[in-house]
Amino acid sequence: MSSLSGKTCSGCRGLGAPGSSGDAGCESPPQGLQRLGAVPGCDPSKCNDILLLRPHRSSASKHVVFFHGDIQNFQEEMRLHSDAAPWSCWSLEWAARVLGRRFPDSDVWVVRASMMYLHKFSCYQHFVHCNMFGAPEHSGYVAGRGAFCHLRSLLSNAMQRASPPLPLSPADGADSPLPADFSLTLVGFSKGCVVLNQLLYELPGARLDPPMSGFVRRISDMFWLDGGHPGGSETWVTEREVLRELAQSGISVHAHVTPYEVCDPMRAWVGREHEAFVKTLEEYGACPSKKLHFEDEPASIENHFRVIQEF
Repeated sequence: MSSLSGKTCSGCRGLGAPGSSGDAGCESPPQGLQRLGAVPGCDPSKCNDILLLRPHRSSASKHVVFFHGDIQNFQEEMRLHSDAAPWSCWSLEWAARVLGRRFPDSDVWVVRASMMYLHKFSCYQHFVHCNMFGAPEHSGYVAGRGAFCHLRSLLSNAMQRASPPLPLSPADGADSPLPADFSLTLVGFSKGCVVLNQLLYELPGARLDPPMSGFVRRISDMFWLDGGHPGGSETWVTEREVLRELAQSGISVHAHVTPYEVCDPMRAWVGREHEAFVKTLEEYGACPSKKLHFEDEPASIENHFRVIQEF
């Protein structure tokens, strides 16, 4: 995502913004939202804050994990900083609320990036090696490390701290069973898609590693929502061997984009990579769902955020 300095949040009206009738609760966290601070992953020194939104009906089986984009943070944090304040209507609390409506029978886990450089650039450094602006350097699977290990342990520790606690045993060996009906949906938005991309690079090794393979098999869906980061390439995964593994995994793939990312002439590689991502998966027999949202409207950051509501 490009710099947001000096822009306004005009596109938020009616979309959960303060003063809109559609989501009047923007001034306070949604009812039932739990904030879990400094939840450790497989390395106890690597922690992420998490927001949990429980469904109205009790559920311990379906889970949605969301990785946010640049500028998004807790609402009170966004309001403290001049660059972020105009965009506070797109906060993590707002995202949790929208996802709760999109997945009404699931527990929604919003993973806050471990660092926000200049209060704008989300850095998922506990999942993937990245620079201070969050541009990733992807790598393959290493047992006991990396994105899958961090995600598995992060969820396990967060579920133990949830109220009431949820069942997910620690990932400390092949004899750590998951609940029989456990399923996982992963959603990345904008910068958050770097986590999903890293998981793809780790997928071949994770599927072969007994302590991790059972967890991987429970991933039912992966949603890429208008992926973007400040690097000059690898916005979308295009390596054929990696995508063949994804196609063979049985995970349902969803790619939702807007002109803001895929039609930007200054970053033409993003559109090309997105097209290659979808086409290669189709060649390997996968049937990814795909949609270009707001194609008849000018590219805008507002519509970039709105894809979270529209997918």
